[in-house]
Amino acid sequence: MTSFDRLSLIEIAAEVGSGRLSAVEVARAALARVAAYEAVQPAVWITRVADADALAQAQAVDARIAAGEQLPLAGAPFAVKDNIDVAGLPTTAACPAFAYAPSASAPVVERLIAAGAVLLGKTNLDQFATGLVGARSPYGACGAVYNRDYVSGGSSSGSAVAVAAGLVAFALGTDTAGSGRVPAAFNHLVGLKPTKGRWSTRGVVPACRSLDCVTVLTSTAAEAARLDDVLAGFDALDPYSRREPAATVAAAIATVGVARPEQLDWMGDGEAPRLYEAALQRVRRMGARLVEVDIAPLLDAAALLYDGPWVAERTAAVETLLRTQPRAMEPTVRAILQSGWAISAVDAFKGEYALRGFQRDAEALWARVDALLLPTTATTYRIREVRAEPMALNANLGHYTNFVNLLDMSAVAVPVGFRENATGFGVTFIGPAWADRPLLRLARRYEEIAPMSDAPPLDTSGVTPKVKLAVVGAHLAAMPLHWQLTSRDAELVRRCKTAPAYRLYAMANTTPPKPALVHVGEADASEGGGAIEVEVYALDLAAFGSFVAEVPAPLAIGTVTLEDGTEVKGFVAEPRALEGADDITALGGWRAYMASRAPVA
Repeated sequence: MTSFDRLSLIEIAAEVGSGRLSAVEVARAALARVAAYEAVQPAVWITRVADADALAQAQAVDARIAAGEQLPLAGAPFAVKDNIDVAGLPTTAACPAFAYAPSASAPVVERLIAAGAVLLGKTNLDQFATGLVGARSPYGACGAVYNRDYVSGGSSSGSAVAVAAGLVAFALGTDTAGSGRVPAAFNHLVGLKPTKGRWSTRGVVPACRSLDCVTVLTSTAAEAARLDDVLAGFDALDPYSRREPAATVAAAIATVGVARPEQLDWMGDGEAPRLYEAALQRVRRMGARLVEVDIAPLLDAAALLYDGPWVAERTAAVETLLRTQPRAMEPTVRAILQSGWAISAVDAFKGEYALRGFQRDAEALWARVDALLLPTTATTYRIREVRAEPMALNANLGHYTNFVNLLDMSAVAVPVGFRENATGFGVTFIGPAWADRPLLRLARRYEEIAPMSDAPPLDTSGVTPKVKLAVVGAHLAAMPLHWQLTSRDAELVRRCKTAPAYRLYAMANTTPPKPALVHVGEADASEGGGAIEVEVYALDLAAFGSFVAEVPAPLAIGTVTLEDGTEVKGFVAEPRALEGADDITALGGWRAYMASRAPVA
């Protein structure tokens, strides 16, 4: 069985650079991983470099090392998103009708190869880099590596999967609205979105040319920093390239802004708030000062990207194909791009005026804090969910990312941990333009002070979704209705208590005796609410559905908040359940109540 452990760019470069390992050996091992993983996720690649050509690249690296060259990326296998030109390979932008043969590689690719990296191929993406889901491609949808039922994130989907699955040491992506950061969050990666113009975008198929950035996906911030050393630099032939100013932002980041709690929309995700709080605790341990700030202007600016005139810039990038062969495009992408025709020059100027106002708000923000720390995304979705509702769910994923390029900011996305369904959650450090290196140092400190827990195993066979269910009475272990769980192969997850905001009642005239759990709210918790003992079980979706169908009124299945703040499904009650019922909250749980009823020997 081929191992899919992550490849370390820094370790590979050190081993190959010292001669302890050859680049050819690294390339052969990587090619074996690629072949093995193709059976798991065939949608990762659009075009692969022939094995013989990849090995020839590696041989050339070994020869350069033998000649005494010092190569910062010696022998590191990498991949390139297929909207970035590579000489000798077609550029498709995930649209076969658009494909062309570039005469030269993009400067970012040339720099990586000059530094000793070995290219293995070009990866899948949301067509024309229009999407944050990784499911808008005729070459197939990429699933997240730890649970392939869920989106990998886009548009740099194939690049993220290739790194997270251990096929390459790093991969290039692009980012206009979050395409290099969202897939980092879902696949437990670091995603560096540099300042606009810091890295050349020449040889990149435009999405919004004035906003586009080449990005990189890696396993660590140190690797991203090494790649920035190689890729940063002015390109006189790129009209959007910029020279870094002599006086840049502060070298150290001491004050980090976080959103006011009421401004954080979790899109119904019950686990994300806990994971975000864990990230905040890590940053506090780093010694940074957290300051609540108003992010409303940033979120308003974000709406301009798809609700404003910048959609027309996407339309301009592929206008000829859109007019002549519209059916060659993925339907959702086509609908987005066609909407750009309705935008006038007047709309464009109005959008620009609005953006200038939001830029002033951002400048005021940077006067208060050195960086922002926001969720990369609030939630995630299954592939089938985004196919059923492609526009709204995709928009949700860009809620905290869309404003960054519009407002000329730099960003580093870092992992936090995992939801119970093995989907990744991440946060992003955001700074003003040219804060790239301070942000990378901050991200490295974040990794050092709180190393990430081990990732779950790669999903190589599919994950059966599970639903967590809290039971409070007759379904507890050894209670009369517990068989309704065991007959459905329910697995005990944990025994714990609810949040201290519930009352428990023994209902009248029920056989067997059953309780009613009632949420009284935090305001009433001090007046009689309490933390009630529960058992939490995991059931697959079909078993959960059949269980719910058997729940008799006046009981129902709703959402129960546990003592650690997480939310699970659980028994709740209609108001009529309290008619003639006894309040047993003070006993703390159903077992204590049943014990109090037992006859004294």
